[in-house]
Amino acid sequence: MAAVATSATRTLLGSHHKLFISPTSTSSKITNLFLNNYRNKIKTSVCFSSISSLQSSQETQTQTRSRLNVIDILEKRGLLESITSDNLRSLASSRDKTLKVYCGFDPTAESLHLGNLLGIIVLSWFLRSGHQVVALIGGATARIGDPSGKSLERPELDPQTLDKNALGITNIILTIFNSSNVVILNNYDWWKDVCLLDFLKQVGRFARIGTMIAKESVRKRLESEQGLSYTEFTYQLLQGYDFLYLFQNKGVNVQIGGSDQWGNITSGTDLIRKILQPDSDNEAYGLTFPLLLKSDGTKFGKSEDGAIWLSPSMLSPYKFYQYFFSVPDADVIRFLKILTFLDLEEIDELERDMKRPGYVPNTAQKRLAQEVTRFVHGEEGLNEALKATEALRPGAETKLDVKTIKAIAEDVPSCSLAYDQVLNISLVDLSVSAGLFDSKSAARRLLKQGGLYLNNSRVDSESKRVEPQDIVDGKVLLLSAGKKNKVVVRIS
Repeated sequence: MAAVATSATRTLLGSHHKLFISPTSTSSKITNLFLNNYRNKIKTSVCFSSISSLQSSQETQTQTRSRLNVIDILEKRGLLESITSDNLRSLASSRDKTLKVYCGFDPTAESLHLGNLLGIIVLSWFLRSGHQVVALIGGATARIGDPSGKSLERPELDPQTLDKNALGITNIILTIFNSSNVVILNNYDWWKDVCLLDFLKQVGRFARIGTMIAKESVRKRLESEQGLSYTEFTYQLLQGYDFLYLFQNKGVNVQIGGSDQWGNITSGTDLIRKILQPDSDNEAYGLTFPLLLKSDGTKFGKSEDGAIWLSPSMLSPYKFYQYFFSVPDADVIRFLKILTFLDLEEIDELERDMKRPGYVPNTAQKRLAQEVTRFVHGEEGLNEALKATEALRPGAETKLDVKTIKAIAEDVPSCSLAYDQVLNISLVDLSVSAGLFDSKSAARRLLKQGGLYLNNSRVDSESKRVEPQDIVDGKVLLLSAGKKNKVVVRIS
Protein backbone atom coordinates (compact mmCIF):
# COMPACT_ATOMS: atom_id res chain seq x y z
CA MET A 1 0.00 0.00 0.00
CA ALA A 2 1.24 3.45 -0.84
CA ALA A 3 2.90 5.62 1.78
CA VAL A 4 1.34 8.78 3.11
CA ALA A 5 2.10 11.66 0.80
CA THR A 6 1.07 15.25 1.09
CA SER A 7 0.96 17.84 -1.66
CA ALA A 8 0.23 21.53 -1.49
CA THR A 9 -1.08 23.48 -4.41
CA ARG A 10 1.39 26.34 -4.63
CA THR A 11 -0.26 28.29 -7.39
CA LEU A 12 -3.82 29.26 -8.11
CA LEU A 13 -4.30 26.54 -10.72
CA GLY A 14 -2.49 23.77 -8.88
CA SER A 15 1.18 23.04 -9.59
CA HIS A 16 2.43 20.62 -6.94
CA HIS A 17 5.22 20.52 -4.37
CA LYS A 18 5.25 17.15 -2.60
CA LEU A 19 6.69 15.86 0.66
CA PHE A 20 6.98 12.09 0.59
CA ILE A 21 7.21 9.83 3.62
CA SER A 22 9.15 6.64 3.21
CA PRO A 23 7.07 3.45 2.99
CA THR A 24 9.09 2.10 5.88
CA SER A 25 8.07 4.97 8.18
CA THR A 26 6.37 3.83 11.36
CA SER A 27 3.34 5.44 12.90
CA SER A 28 5.46 7.12 15.55
CA LYS A 29 7.69 8.67 12.90
CA ILE A 30 4.64 10.00 11.10
CA THR A 31 3.31 11.44 14.34
CA ASN A 32 6.64 13.11 15.08
CA LEU A 33 6.79 14.51 11.56
CA PHE A 34 3.31 16.04 11.99
CA LEU A 35 4.24 17.60 15.32
CA ASN A 36 7.68 18.83 14.30
CA ASN A 37 6.39 20.37 11.09
CA TYR A 38 3.63 22.08 13.03
CA ARG A 39 5.88 23.45 15.77
CA ASN A 40 8.35 24.77 13.22
CA LYS A 41 5.59 26.45 11.28
CA ILE A 42 4.03 28.30 14.21
CA LYS A 43 7.43 29.86 15.01
CA THR A 44 7.35 31.67 11.71
CA SER A 45 4.74 33.62 9.85
CA VAL A 46 2.77 31.15 7.73
CA CYS A 47 1.41 32.69 4.55
CA PHE A 48 0.57 31.75 0.99
CA SER A 49 3.94 32.61 -0.47
CA SER A 50 2.82 32.18 -4.06
CA ILE A 51 0.06 34.77 -3.80
CA SER A 52 1.90 38.07 -3.75
CA SER A 53 -1.28 40.09 -3.89
CA LEU A 54 -2.48 38.48 -0.67
CA GLN A 55 0.87 39.19 0.99
CA SER A 56 0.69 42.87 0.11
CA SER A 57 -2.92 42.96 1.27
CA GLN A 58 -1.90 41.50 4.62
CA GLU A 59 0.93 44.00 5.02
CA THR A 60 -1.43 46.86 4.30
CA GLN A 61 -3.93 45.58 6.84
CA THR A 62 -1.40 45.18 9.66
CA GLN A 63 -0.39 48.80 9.16
CA THR A 64 -3.91 50.05 9.73
CA ARG A 65 -5.00 51.11 13.20
CA SER A 66 -8.08 48.91 13.31
CA ARG A 67 -9.91 46.25 11.36
CA LEU A 68 -13.61 45.69 10.68
CA ASN A 69 -14.85 42.84 12.86
CA VAL A 70 -16.20 40.38 10.35
CA ILE A 71 -17.94 38.33 13.04
CA ASP A 72 -19.98 41.36 14.09
CA ILE A 73 -20.80 42.08 10.45
CA LEU A 74 -22.01 38.53 9.84
CA GLU A 75 -24.08 38.57 13.02
CA LYS A 76 -25.82 41.85 12.16
CA ARG A 77 -26.69 40.59 8.69
CA GLY A 78 -28.10 37.25 9.86
CA LEU A 79 -25.14 35.26 8.54
CA LEU A 80 -23.88 33.84 11.82
CA GLU A 81 -25.28 30.62 13.27
CA SER A 82 -22.52 29.30 15.58
CA ILE A 83 -18.83 29.70 16.37
CA THR A 84 -16.67 27.21 18.24
CA SER A 85 -15.14 29.87 20.50
CA ASP A 86 -15.76 33.53 21.32
CA ASN A 87 -12.01 34.06 20.95
CA LEU A 88 -12.67 34.18 17.21
CA ARG A 89 -14.63 37.40 17.66
CA SER A 90 -11.73 39.21 19.32
CA LEU A 91 -9.21 37.83 16.82
CA ALA A 92 -11.37 39.07 13.94
CA SER A 93 -10.75 42.70 14.90
CA SER A 94 -7.08 42.35 15.87
CA ARG A 95 -4.75 44.33 13.64
CA ASP A 96 -1.95 41.90 14.50
CA LYS A 97 -3.77 38.75 13.41
CA THR A 98 -4.91 37.93 9.89
CA LEU A 99 -7.32 35.03 9.83
CA LYS A 100 -7.02 32.42 7.09
CA VAL A 101 -10.44 31.02 6.32
CA TYR A 102 -11.60 28.16 4.13
CA CYS A 103 -14.87 26.80 2.83
CA GLY A 104 -15.22 23.46 1.07
CA PHE A 105 -17.13 22.78 -2.15
CA ASP A 106 -17.59 19.18 -3.25
CA PRO A 107 -17.67 18.87 -7.08
CA THR A 108 -20.86 16.83 -7.26
CA ALA A 109 -22.02 18.91 -10.25
CA GLU A 110 -20.37 21.03 -12.92
CA SER A 111 -21.64 24.19 -11.27
CA LEU A 112 -22.19 25.53 -7.79
CA HIS A 113 -25.79 26.34 -6.91
CA LEU A 114 -27.58 28.97 -4.87
CA GLY A 115 -27.06 27.03 -1.64
CA ASN A 116 -23.28 27.35 -2.15
CA LEU A 117 -23.57 31.10 -2.65
CA LEU A 118 -23.77 31.78 1.09
CA GLY A 119 -20.33 30.20 1.59
CA ILE A 120 -18.89 32.44 -1.12
CA ILE A 121 -20.54 35.51 0.39
CA VAL A 122 -19.21 34.74 3.89
CA LEU A 123 -15.72 34.21 2.43
CA SER A 124 -16.12 37.56 0.66
CA TRP A 125 -16.95 39.30 3.95
CA PHE A 126 -13.75 37.89 5.47
CA LEU A 127 -11.82 39.09 2.43
CA ARG A 128 -13.39 42.56 2.60
CA SER A 129 -12.39 42.71 6.27
CA GLY A 130 -8.72 42.14 5.47
CA HIS A 131 -8.40 38.38 5.98
CA GLN A 132 -7.27 35.64 3.60
CA VAL A 133 -9.60 33.10 2.03
CA VAL A 134 -9.29 29.61 0.59
CA ALA A 135 -11.81 27.70 -1.50
CA LEU A 136 -11.26 23.96 -1.13
CA ILE A 137 -12.50 21.75 -3.97
CA GLY A 138 -13.40 18.33 -2.56
CA GLY A 139 -11.94 16.19 -5.30
CA ALA A 140 -11.41 13.43 -2.71
CA THR A 141 -14.40 13.88 -0.42
CA ALA A 142 -16.77 13.99 -3.41
CA ARG A 143 -15.78 10.37 -4.00
CA ILE A 144 -17.33 9.56 -0.60
CA GLY A 145 -20.35 11.87 -0.40
CA ASP A 146 -21.43 13.98 2.55
CA PRO A 147 -24.46 12.44 4.30
CA SER A 148 -25.41 15.81 5.85
CA GLY A 149 -28.98 16.67 4.91
CA LYS A 150 -29.25 13.67 2.59
CA SER A 151 -31.75 10.83 2.87
CA LEU A 152 -29.90 8.62 0.37
CA GLU A 153 -26.26 7.92 -0.42
CA ARG A 154 -24.91 10.05 -3.26
CA PRO A 155 -24.38 8.28 -6.61
CA GLU A 156 -20.76 7.49 -7.36
CA LEU A 157 -19.05 9.78 -9.88
CA ASP A 158 -16.25 8.62 -12.17
CA PRO A 159 -12.86 10.44 -12.10
CA GLN A 160 -13.44 12.16 -15.45
CA THR A 161 -16.74 13.64 -14.27
CA LEU A 162 -15.18 14.77 -11.02
CA ASP A 163 -12.34 16.50 -12.87
CA LYS A 164 -14.81 18.22 -15.19
CA ASN A 165 -16.95 19.32 -12.25
CA ALA A 166 -13.92 20.58 -10.32
CA LEU A 167 -12.84 22.68 -13.30
CA GLY A 168 -16.31 24.17 -13.69
CA ILE A 169 -16.49 25.10 -9.99
CA THR A 170 -12.96 26.52 -10.07
CA ASN A 171 -13.90 28.80 -12.98
CA ILE A 172 -16.99 30.08 -11.14
CA ILE A 173 -14.98 30.87 -8.00
CA LEU A 174 -12.23 32.60 -9.98
CA THR A 175 -14.82 34.70 -11.82
CA ILE A 176 -16.65 35.79 -8.69
CA PHE A 177 -13.45 36.58 -6.76
CA ASN A 178 -11.71 38.22 -9.73
CA SER A 179 -9.06 35.48 -9.82
CA SER A 180 -6.29 36.85 -7.59
CA ASN A 181 -8.11 37.27 -4.29
CA VAL A 182 -8.71 33.63 -3.45
CA VAL A 183 -6.50 30.56 -3.13
CA ILE A 184 -8.05 27.44 -4.64
CA LEU A 185 -6.91 24.01 -3.48
CA ASN A 186 -8.10 20.46 -4.17
CA ASN A 187 -8.05 17.96 -1.31
CA TYR A 188 -7.40 15.11 -3.75
CA ASP A 189 -3.84 16.48 -3.96
CA TRP A 190 -3.07 15.23 -0.46
CA TRP A 191 -5.51 12.33 -0.29
CA LYS A 192 -4.57 10.44 -3.44
CA ASP A 193 -1.43 8.84 -1.96
CA VAL A 194 -2.54 8.40 1.66
CA CYS A 195 -1.96 4.92 3.06
CA LEU A 196 -5.00 3.55 4.90
CA LEU A 197 -3.03 1.83 7.66
CA ASP A 198 -0.92 4.88 8.38
CA PHE A 199 -4.01 7.09 8.35
CA LEU A 200 -5.82 4.86 10.84
CA LYS A 201 -2.81 4.86 13.16
CA GLN A 202 -2.13 8.57 12.79
CA VAL A 203 -5.64 10.00 12.72
CA GLY A 204 -8.24 7.27 13.24
CA ARG A 205 -7.10 6.44 16.76
CA PHE A 206 -8.02 9.98 17.86
CA ALA A 207 -11.61 9.66 16.60
CA ARG A 208 -14.22 8.43 19.08
CA ILE A 209 -17.12 6.39 17.69
CA GLY A 210 -19.57 7.71 20.28
CA THR A 211 -18.82 11.29 19.31
CA MET A 212 -19.07 10.52 15.59
CA ILE A 213 -22.43 8.75 16.00
CA ALA A 214 -23.77 11.65 18.05
CA LYS A 215 -23.32 14.06 15.12
CA GLU A 216 -26.76 15.12 13.87
CA SER A 217 -26.06 14.23 10.23
CA VAL A 218 -25.06 10.69 11.24
CA ARG A 219 -27.80 10.21 13.83
CA LYS A 220 -30.58 11.13 11.40
CA ARG A 221 -29.33 8.71 8.78
CA LEU A 222 -28.89 5.90 11.30
CA GLU A 223 -32.52 6.36 12.32
CA SER A 224 -33.73 6.36 8.71
CA GLU A 225 -34.96 3.37 6.74
CA GLN A 226 -31.99 3.60 4.36
CA GLY A 227 -29.40 3.67 7.13
CA LEU A 228 -25.81 4.83 6.67
CA SER A 229 -22.94 3.08 4.92
CA TYR A 230 -19.49 2.89 6.48
CA THR A 231 -18.22 4.92 3.52
CA GLU A 232 -20.49 7.85 4.37
CA PHE A 233 -19.76 7.42 8.08
CA THR A 234 -16.08 8.20 7.44
CA TYR A 235 -16.88 11.50 5.67
CA GLN A 236 -16.63 13.62 8.80
CA LEU A 237 -13.22 12.16 9.56
CA LEU A 238 -11.99 12.95 6.05
CA GLN A 239 -13.24 16.53 6.28
CA GLY A 240 -11.74 16.81 9.74
CA TYR A 241 -8.38 15.73 8.37
CA ASP A 242 -8.66 18.36 5.62
CA PHE A 243 -8.83 21.05 8.31
CA LEU A 244 -5.89 19.44 10.12
CA TYR A 245 -3.84 19.42 6.90
CA LEU A 246 -4.69 23.02 6.01
CA PHE A 247 -4.05 24.20 9.57
CA GLN A 248 -0.65 22.54 9.67
CA ASN A 249 0.56 23.15 6.14
CA LYS A 250 -1.20 26.36 5.07
CA GLY A 251 -1.81 28.20 8.32
CA VAL A 252 -5.57 28.06 7.80
CA ASN A 253 -7.21 28.54 11.20
CA VAL A 254 -10.94 28.97 10.44
CA GLN A 255 -13.35 26.68 8.63
CA ILE A 256 -16.79 27.93 7.63
CA GLY A 257 -19.86 26.08 6.41
CA GLY A 258 -23.62 25.85 6.58
CA SER A 259 -25.29 24.93 9.86
CA ASP A 260 -25.57 21.32 8.67
CA GLN A 261 -21.75 21.19 8.58
CA TRP A 262 -21.27 21.82 12.31
CA GLY A 263 -20.47 18.17 13.06
CA ASN A 264 -17.93 17.93 10.24
CA ILE A 265 -16.29 21.21 11.27
CA THR A 266 -15.95 20.29 14.94
CA SER A 267 -14.43 16.95 13.85
CA GLY A 268 -11.61 19.04 12.38
CA THR A 269 -11.12 21.30 15.40
CA ASP A 270 -11.09 18.20 17.66
CA LEU A 271 -8.44 16.47 15.55
CA ILE A 272 -6.26 19.58 15.52
CA ARG A 273 -6.54 19.92 19.30
CA LYS A 274 -5.76 16.25 19.96
CA ILE A 275 -3.00 15.66 17.41
CA LEU A 276 -1.22 19.02 17.16
CA GLN A 277 -2.00 20.34 20.64
CA PRO A 278 -1.75 24.01 19.62
CA ASP A 279 -1.28 26.67 22.26
CA SER A 280 -4.01 29.21 23.02
CA ASP A 281 -2.57 31.71 20.53
CA ASN A 282 -2.83 29.26 17.64
CA GLU A 283 -6.26 27.69 17.95
CA ALA A 284 -8.45 26.40 15.15
CA TYR A 285 -11.98 27.78 14.87
CA GLY A 286 -15.21 26.83 13.21
CA LEU A 287 -18.06 29.07 12.07
CA THR A 288 -21.41 28.17 10.58
CA PHE A 289 -24.05 30.26 8.85
CA PRO A 290 -27.78 29.52 8.54
CA LEU A 291 -29.09 27.54 5.59
CA LEU A 292 -30.79 29.56 2.87
CA LEU A 293 -34.48 29.21 3.71
CA LYS A 294 -37.66 31.09 2.86
CA SER A 295 -39.82 32.60 5.58
CA ASP A 296 -42.07 29.50 5.43
CA GLY A 297 -39.10 27.27 6.29
CA THR A 298 -38.67 25.72 2.83
CA LYS A 299 -35.39 25.81 0.93
CA PHE A 300 -34.64 28.86 -1.17
CA GLY A 301 -32.77 27.95 -4.33
CA LYS A 302 -35.11 25.65 -6.22
CA SER A 303 -37.30 26.44 -9.20
CA GLU A 304 -39.77 24.43 -11.26
CA ASP A 305 -36.85 23.46 -13.49
CA GLY A 306 -34.55 22.43 -10.63
CA ALA A 307 -31.58 24.03 -8.90
CA ILE A 308 -30.62 27.67 -9.35
CA TRP A 309 -27.13 27.22 -10.79
CA LEU A 310 -24.39 29.85 -10.67
CA SER A 311 -22.88 28.90 -14.03
CA PRO A 312 -24.31 30.88 -16.99
CA SER A 313 -24.01 27.77 -19.15
CA MET A 314 -26.48 25.95 -16.88
CA LEU A 315 -28.76 28.87 -16.05
CA SER A 316 -28.76 32.11 -18.03
CA PRO A 317 -28.16 35.41 -16.20
CA TYR A 318 -31.68 36.37 -17.32
CA LYS A 319 -33.33 33.43 -15.53
CA PHE A 320 -31.05 33.95 -12.53
CA TYR A 321 -32.13 37.59 -12.37
CA GLN A 322 -35.80 36.70 -12.74
CA TYR A 323 -35.62 34.22 -9.88
CA PHE A 324 -34.59 36.97 -7.45
CA PHE A 325 -37.00 39.45 -8.99
CA SER A 326 -39.80 37.05 -8.03
CA VAL A 327 -38.86 36.82 -4.33
CA PRO A 328 -41.91 37.40 -2.06
CA ASP A 329 -42.11 40.65 -0.07
CA ALA A 330 -41.85 38.61 3.14
CA ASP A 331 -38.33 37.47 2.22
CA VAL A 332 -36.79 40.27 0.17
CA ILE A 333 -35.37 42.41 3.02
CA ARG A 334 -33.75 39.44 4.75
CA PHE A 335 -32.25 38.29 1.45
CA LEU A 336 -30.91 41.79 0.80
CA LYS A 337 -29.06 41.52 4.11
CA ILE A 338 -27.58 38.07 3.62
CA LEU A 339 -27.06 37.95 -0.17
CA THR A 340 -25.80 41.47 -0.94
CA PHE A 341 -23.15 43.86 0.34
CA LEU A 342 -25.45 46.88 0.52
CA ASP A 343 -25.17 48.98 3.69
CA LEU A 344 -27.71 47.98 6.30
CA GLU A 345 -28.89 51.61 6.44
CA GLU A 346 -29.78 51.48 2.75
CA ILE A 347 -31.62 48.20 3.22
CA ASP A 348 -33.53 49.64 6.17
CA GLU A 349 -34.57 52.57 3.96
CA LEU A 350 -35.84 50.14 1.31
CA GLU A 351 -37.85 48.38 4.01
CA ARG A 352 -39.40 51.67 5.11
CA ASP A 353 -40.20 52.53 1.49
CA MET A 354 -42.15 49.28 1.14
CA LYS A 355 -44.54 50.48 3.84
CA ARG A 356 -45.05 53.97 2.39
CA PRO A 357 -47.93 55.02 0.11
CA GLY A 358 -46.94 55.12 -3.53
CA TYR A 359 -44.33 52.37 -3.25
CA VAL A 360 -43.74 50.81 -6.67
CA PRO A 361 -44.17 47.03 -6.29
CA ASN A 362 -41.01 44.91 -6.67
CA THR A 363 -38.63 47.87 -6.24
CA ALA A 364 -36.78 46.03 -3.46
CA GLN A 365 -36.82 42.80 -5.49
CA LYS A 366 -35.33 44.63 -8.46
CA ARG A 367 -32.47 45.88 -6.31
CA LEU A 368 -31.91 42.38 -4.90
CA ALA A 369 -31.86 40.85 -8.39
CA GLN A 370 -29.43 43.49 -9.66
CA GLU A 371 -26.98 43.13 -6.76
CA VAL A 372 -26.87 39.32 -6.69
CA THR A 373 -26.70 38.99 -10.49
CA ARG A 374 -23.85 41.50 -10.63
CA PHE A 375 -21.94 39.64 -7.88
CA VAL A 376 -22.28 36.23 -9.55
CA HIS A 377 -22.24 37.11 -13.27
CA GLY A 378 -20.46 40.46 -13.30
CA GLU A 379 -21.54 43.68 -14.94
CA GLU A 380 -21.72 42.01 -18.36
CA GLY A 381 -24.02 39.28 -17.06
CA LEU A 382 -26.27 41.84 -15.37
CA ASN A 383 -26.51 43.88 -18.58
CA GLU A 384 -27.42 40.73 -20.48
CA ALA A 385 -30.16 39.95 -17.95
CA LEU A 386 -31.54 43.50 -18.04
CA LYS A 387 -31.54 43.57 -21.82
CA ALA A 388 -33.36 40.23 -22.04
CA THR A 389 -35.83 41.37 -19.38
CA GLU A 390 -36.63 44.50 -21.36
CA ALA A 391 -36.83 42.56 -24.62
CA LEU A 392 -39.35 40.16 -23.13
CA ARG A 393 -41.62 42.94 -21.92
CA PRO A 394 -44.61 43.26 -24.28
CA GLY A 395 -44.82 46.78 -25.66
CA ALA A 396 -41.16 47.51 -24.90
CA GLU A 397 -39.54 50.04 -27.17
CA THR A 398 -36.28 48.08 -27.21
CA LYS A 399 -35.37 47.14 -30.76
CA LEU A 400 -34.98 43.40 -30.97
CA ASP A 401 -32.02 41.86 -32.75
CA VAL A 402 -31.14 38.26 -33.56
CA LYS A 403 -28.62 37.96 -30.73
CA THR A 404 -31.10 39.09 -28.08
CA ILE A 405 -33.91 36.88 -29.37
CA LYS A 406 -31.61 33.85 -29.57
CA ALA A 407 -30.54 34.48 -25.99
CA ILE A 408 -34.19 34.62 -25.01
CA ALA A 409 -34.80 31.36 -26.87
CA GLU A 410 -32.74 29.53 -24.23
CA ASP A 411 -35.29 30.48 -21.60
CA VAL A 412 -38.63 30.35 -23.46
CA PRO A 413 -40.22 27.76 -25.77
CA SER A 414 -39.09 27.87 -29.39
CA CYS A 415 -39.84 26.14 -32.66
CA SER A 416 -38.44 25.99 -36.17
CA LEU A 417 -40.56 26.66 -39.24
CA ALA A 418 -39.71 26.93 -42.92
CA TYR A 419 -39.72 30.41 -44.46
CA ASP A 420 -42.78 29.64 -46.60
CA GLN A 421 -44.63 28.42 -43.47
CA VAL A 422 -44.24 31.88 -41.97
CA LEU A 423 -44.25 34.53 -44.69
CA ASN A 424 -47.72 35.89 -45.53
CA ILE A 425 -49.31 33.57 -42.96
CA SER A 426 -52.06 34.95 -40.73
CA LEU A 427 -50.63 35.77 -37.30
CA VAL A 428 -53.54 33.91 -35.73
CA ASP A 429 -52.63 30.78 -37.70
CA LEU A 430 -48.92 31.18 -36.94
CA SER A 431 -49.50 31.56 -33.21
CA VAL A 432 -51.36 28.22 -33.22
CA SER A 433 -48.84 26.36 -35.41
CA ALA A 434 -46.00 27.70 -33.22
CA GLY A 435 -47.70 26.35 -30.11
CA LEU A 436 -48.53 29.67 -28.45
CA PHE A 437 -52.26 28.83 -28.47
CA ASP A 438 -54.21 25.60 -28.58
CA SER A 439 -56.84 27.01 -30.93
CA LYS A 440 -57.51 29.90 -33.30
CA SER A 441 -60.46 30.99 -31.21
CA ALA A 442 -58.19 31.42 -28.16
CA ALA A 443 -55.75 33.46 -30.26
CA ARG A 444 -58.53 35.69 -31.63
CA ARG A 445 -59.97 36.21 -28.16
CA LEU A 446 -56.66 37.43 -26.71
CA LEU A 447 -55.98 39.56 -29.81
CA LYS A 448 -59.29 41.38 -29.28
CA GLN A 449 -58.30 41.94 -25.64
CA GLY A 450 -55.01 43.53 -26.78
CA GLY A 451 -52.80 40.74 -25.46
CA LEU A 452 -51.18 39.38 -28.65
CA TYR A 453 -47.73 40.72 -29.60
CA LEU A 454 -45.37 40.26 -32.53
CA ASN A 455 -41.77 41.21 -31.68
CA ASN A 456 -43.12 43.12 -28.65
CA SER A 457 -45.51 45.19 -30.78
CA ARG A 458 -49.21 44.78 -30.05
CA VAL A 459 -51.25 43.29 -32.89
CA ASP A 460 -54.63 45.04 -33.27
CA SER A 461 -55.93 43.52 -36.49
CA GLU A 462 -57.11 39.93 -36.87
CA SER A 463 -56.15 40.17 -40.55
CA LYS A 464 -52.48 40.82 -39.74
CA ARG A 465 -50.13 38.64 -41.80
CA VAL A 466 -46.40 38.14 -41.41
CA GLU A 467 -44.42 40.39 -43.73
CA PRO A 468 -40.70 40.18 -44.63
CA GLN A 469 -39.88 43.15 -42.38
CA ASP A 470 -41.46 41.34 -39.41
CA ILE A 471 -38.83 38.60 -39.56
CA VAL A 472 -35.85 39.93 -37.57
CA ASP A 473 -32.79 39.75 -39.83
CA GLY A 474 -34.71 37.15 -41.84
CA LYS A 475 -34.12 34.58 -39.06
CA VAL A 476 -36.46 34.83 -36.07
CA LEU A 477 -39.80 36.07 -34.71
CA LEU A 478 -40.97 36.58 -31.13
CA LEU A 479 -44.64 35.89 -30.40
CA SER A 480 -46.13 36.85 -27.03
CA ALA A 481 -49.48 36.08 -25.41
CA GLY A 482 -49.72 38.51 -22.53
CA LYS A 483 -46.72 39.08 -20.28
CA LYS A 484 -45.61 35.52 -19.58
CA ASN A 485 -46.35 33.20 -22.50
CA LYS A 486 -43.88 33.52 -25.38
CA VAL A 487 -42.57 31.50 -28.29
CA VAL A 488 -39.48 32.16 -30.40
CA VAL A 489 -39.98 31.12 -34.04
CA ARG A 490 -36.76 30.22 -35.80
CA ILE A 491 -36.89 30.47 -39.60
CA SER A 492 -35.22 27.44 -41.18
